[in-house]
Amino acid sequence: MRLEGRAVCLPADIDTDLIIAGRYLRTKDRSIWAARAFEDLDPSLAGKIRGSVIIAGKNFGCGSSREQAAVALKEAGVVCIIAPSFARIFFRNAINLGLPLAQADLPCRDGDLVVVDFSAGTVTLGETTTKIPPLSPKMLEILAAGGLVEHWRKRG
Repeated sequence: MRLEGRAVCLPADIDTDLIIAGRYLRTKDRSIWAARAFEDLDPSLAGKIRGSVIIAGKNFGCGSSREQAAVALKEAGVVCIIAPSFARIFFRNAINLGLPLAQADLPCRDGDLVVVDFSAGTVTLGETTTKIPPLSPKMLEILAAGGLVEHWRKRG
């Protein structure tokens, strides 16, 4: 599985409240979540993340365990998220929804081309290639299927 997109840089400790504010959780409309992603961090950010690879600092997805945070990012068109560490529940929610994550501590400049190759276990940012911890074969199957629900549908 190989993915690429332009980098969008975020700081450490991005919690689920920053990803999608609690005031939007009264709706089940995923397009609203996508349009309001990161609104309290930067109101213009939701319009910049389609087709992007988010590169963030440590502890991405901390805070409440709301699944809507991962849904908002996937619906907004984020290709992958790279961070040195993720909150455990956010990590599982993202994989189960088909949103790829990679663990790496990378320098970041907005707009740089990022290539994530899960088969090779690497992330390439500009001229630098970094090894990443592998995802399990089951996680890669789930991602390739587009999420856990699709994975089970395809298996019958």
